[in-house]
Amino acid sequence: MTEPTRPTTEITLLERPYSIACPPEEQEKLERAARYLDRAMQGIHAQGRVVDREKIAIMAALNIAHELLETLDDQRAGEESLNALTARLEKALDAVPTR
Repeated sequence: MTEPTRPTTEITLLERPYSIACPPEEQEKLERAARYLDRAMQGIHAQGRVVDREKIAIMAALNIAHELLETLDDQRAGEESLNALTARLEKALDAVPTR
């Protein structure tokens, strides 16, 4: 019995093609992520300090992870600020005399 083939998507990173297993409903997200990663890798490669593809990929991954963590921190701070504002608003509304 043969195993059914898994759908794949072709992406390109630093002008090198890769075939990645990906369900059709996730293809657009994978392609978007690949474009983002490729831009990050191209930026590192363009600086000329790092030549090895593996090192470029690691540097790009670290930069993207840093961006993600910064964004998550900003989101948490925004949620905390919103929660504090909501609490202040509820307290102010509770202090309003009812008619």
